[in-house]
Amino acid sequence: MADCIYVDNSNVFIEGKRVSAVKLGLAPDIWDAFHYRILDNDYRMSFGKLYEFVAGQNRADTARAMLFGSRPPENDAIWDIAKRAGFEVVTHDRNVANKEKKIDTGLVAALTRDAYRNAKPGDIFTIVSGDNDYVPAVQQLREDGFQVDVVFWSHAGKELRETASNFISLDDHLDNLRV
Repeated sequence: MADCIYVDNSNVFIEGKRVSAVKLGLAPDIWDAFHYRILDNDYRMSFGKLYEFVAGQNRADTARAMLFGSRPPENDAIWDIAKRAGFEVVTHDRNVANKEKKIDTGLVAALTRDAYRNAKPGDIFTIVSGDNDYVPAVQQLREDGFQVDVVFWSHAGKELRETASNFISLDDHLDNLRV
């Protein structure tokens, strides 16, 4: 049995800043933080701590851990830090409007390829993101007998939480995941 992990870096990072803002009292709740774009810009998540939280301490149990992000980030060195933490980093350029593109579809492509080409009975696939855009892939994989867990902040899309084999909230681990 092995685990395969797929992380949407911007999604987990930005939403973590939102959760932290609520915890600090900068917003009364997550929905106000979202609506008014309130973030704790001092919050930084440790790639190593995220990897350990999702994968556990035995790296031999993890067949693959991929982190998807975009160029240019605020600091290109973050990709090296993610690699040292154990992630295979996949980056895509932002479009001319500086919006992320290809992250969700790249993650789904890797996830489904790994499931249908490399999976063995009992393997667990874990998505670290909260977008309902992942629901069709999760649904199809579950229908085909795969376990697909979602790890994200508690305000992840309701349909994604319900479609996943298991949903694990990061909210109670906000401070433990901090750099």
